[in-house]
Amino acid sequence: MSLPIARPDTPPDCDPSIAYTSELARIDFDRVHDWIARKSYWAGQMPRAVFDCAVAGSLCFAALNAGATVGFCRVITDRATFAYVADVFVDPSYRGRGIGKGLMRAVTAHPDLQNLRRWLLVTADAHGLYAQHGFVPLATPERVMERCDPDVYARLGALAGGA
Repeated sequence: MSLPIARPDTPPDCDPSIAYTSELARIDFDRVHDWIARKSYWAGQMPRAVFDCAVAGSLCFAALNAGATVGFCRVITDRATFAYVADVFVDPSYRGRGIGKGLMRAVTAHPDLQNLRRWLLVTADAHGLYAQHGFVPLATPERVMERCDPDVYARLGALAGGA
């Protein structure tokens, strides 16, 4: 279920002109794909078909300034026990205005994401932001494993280019 997100109370370090939403029709996915595929450190070269599939399987959030998408994140969740926060990105020209904080407030306030047992995310440089929303380093990192294929998007792009 996609719901408009009420503008969270705006702390002094956040831009009050920014609105937050999980309504897919209000999100500029062309712009978001450009950010994720070309400007993020984690998903460079992500093909559009992969992005569209990822979005379809996620609860998406956007920060809007006068209707323009200026920030984005998505949550992969079963809406009962677990959520993984992914693809958090703020337009470089809007950084420093508290938009990441606003996105995280919208995410953690969403009615489908209440009373979950576990949340996870991976970040290279925004630990301070996520700590403000209750995230801490793994208590038992020895129990967590990953399977990672860092070259998958380049391979998919090469296959698509040769088809």
